[in-house]
Amino acid sequence: MLDMKVIRQDPDRVKAACRSRNKDLDAVVDRILELDAENRAVKTEAEALKARQNKASREIPAIKKAGGDIAPVMEEMKAIAEQVGALDRKSAELDAQQRELALTIPNIPHESVPIGADDSENVEIRRWGEPRRFDFEPKPHWEIGSALGILDPERAAKVTGKRFHFYKDTGARLERSIINYFLNTHTANGYTEIFPPFIANAASMTGTGQLPKFAEDMFKLEGLDYYLIPTAEVPVTNYHRDEILDGAALPIKYCAYSGCFRAEAGSAGRDTRGLIRQHQFNKVELVKFADPEKSYEELEELTNEAEKVLQGLGLPYRVVVLSSGDLGFSSAKTYDLEVWMPSYGRYVEISSCSNFESFQARRLQARFKRTPKDKAQLVHTLNGSGVAVGRTVAAILENFQNGDGSVTIPEALRPMMGCDRLTKK
Repeated sequence: MLDMKVIRQDPDRVKAACRSRNKDLDAVVDRILELDAENRAVKTEAEALKARQNKASREIPAIKKAGGDIAPVMEEMKAIAEQVGALDRKSAELDAQQRELALTIPNIPHESVPIGADDSENVEIRRWGEPRRFDFEPKPHWEIGSALGILDPERAAKVTGKRFHFYKDTGARLERSIINYFLNTHTANGYTEIFPPFIANAASMTGTGQLPKFAEDMFKLEGLDYYLIPTAEVPVTNYHRDEILDGAALPIKYCAYSGCFRAEAGSAGRDTRGLIRQHQFNKVELVKFADPEKSYEELEELTNEAEKVLQGLGLPYRVVVLSSGDLGFSSAKTYDLEVWMPSYGRYVEISSCSNFESFQARRLQARFKRTPKDKAQLVHTLNGSGVAVGRTVAAILENFQNGDGSVTIPEALRPMMGCDRLTKK
């Protein structure tokens, strides 16, 4: 959520930032300002009445001492109390309306973010590795997985529905090995591992920006104030909600494995086959709480740390900075890591690394003090996929497939897999 001071002092900047994201929210910003002005007037009136209450309270002892009648003063105080109560209720109502609207305003893109309409205007930063040239016709990962007997979407569709998968035998072991490899790599690089709940309440979803904007993209538990998490970012970032952190301990770095659940509303017809766009998938997430003065340095490090696991697997990828039109709702700046997928003939997103600045922290009231005597200020939050596990499986199957139908396992996974190839049994 944006600082109300920013909306109040520079509404044109906020409106322009929204338009750069393809969102025309001029009317919303104007309405927020109207509510803000009305609310401030109400609070000013209430404060004046409270000052009169205090003055009257001080007058009563003097009136009593002089033998005067305090009844008129008491009657006045009663009337003022009723007025103050009504104004306080009105102010609370205006606060709620203002907050509800403010929650729909996206973050302001960082000045280094390229202005663009959509993902076609993302800017490539660098590449690592060279896409493999095959001396045979490469197959898509869903055909490879089916032929090896390690992926079974048909039975998953029977048991649950479309966009779910059964992993079987060495396929299940491959998924598990990748999760462990990611966690081991990140904990060795200074991240503290957390195993979070896979369910979060509405307050947590609001804190990280999923609510109210993206309610239709999530699975809500019927009759309960609970949601299946779309990413471990939600529970891990909320871990420090309503807390004041020790500035000397920043950055605080967590990594977490979780199942992720997404309704994928609005994605009909996109990536309907295979592991790229599932309703349920596994992911290892990286979350940072950083000093605002250093958060963009931390974003670069976070992105490099997500890259390390892809480099360790030998998967070719590229890094792009997202344009304003492709930027996530809460993010001020995002780098996407895109892995090469032979069946697509292009790079496909496998990780997003974002700096939210104070946008989430203001919702969460996650703050820090540089010294115990300092005033608490909002921390900056960052997160990145470290990385999506199902898409990594897909990338391994496609990039390391062999002409005989087998798949070579990356060296980093062989100790956990206990073999160097996936073959049909």
